[in-house]
Amino acid sequence: MDLIIKEVLEEAKKAYKKDEVPVGAVIAKNGEIITKGHNQRITKNNAILHAEIDAIQKASKKLKNWRLDDCEMWVSLEPCLMCVGAILQSRIKKVYFLAKNEKEGAIISQYHILDDNKLPFRVDYEFIPVEEASIILKEFFKSKRGK
Repeated sequence: MDLIIKEVLEEAKKAYKKDEVPVGAVIAKNGEIITKGHNQRITKNNAILHAEIDAIQKASKKLKNWRLDDCEMWVSLEPCLMCVGAILQSRIKKVYFLAKNEKEGAIISQYHILDDNKLPFRVDYEFIPVEEASIILKEFFKSKRGK
């Protein structure tokens, strides 16, 4: 688990270095990392290239299957509505996130999408607070306000 969290934070730092919102994601299967991703909306001029989408696309390609049934996603920031939708559609079994997204979070902060019993399938989730994930985000936005 510690190795996966370390990799999630490294992906967030990659995004930060590209002047992207520093969010990183890892998809693991049976405890082994399958793929990693980070925000690339600005770098690639693509509004949907959030870390979660990047990681899902890479995992689907690597596993040659859009269904990621036995996979878990680890992400540095609580996913937004779009990303929760992609997580549901890819059938990821569980999402772990390291920082709350007070403005756009769609799991526990603004919305509770994964708790909706009307959904045809279930994605479990767990918030594991990791201070470094919050610090990276705060530093990034502080630097933006300073410019």
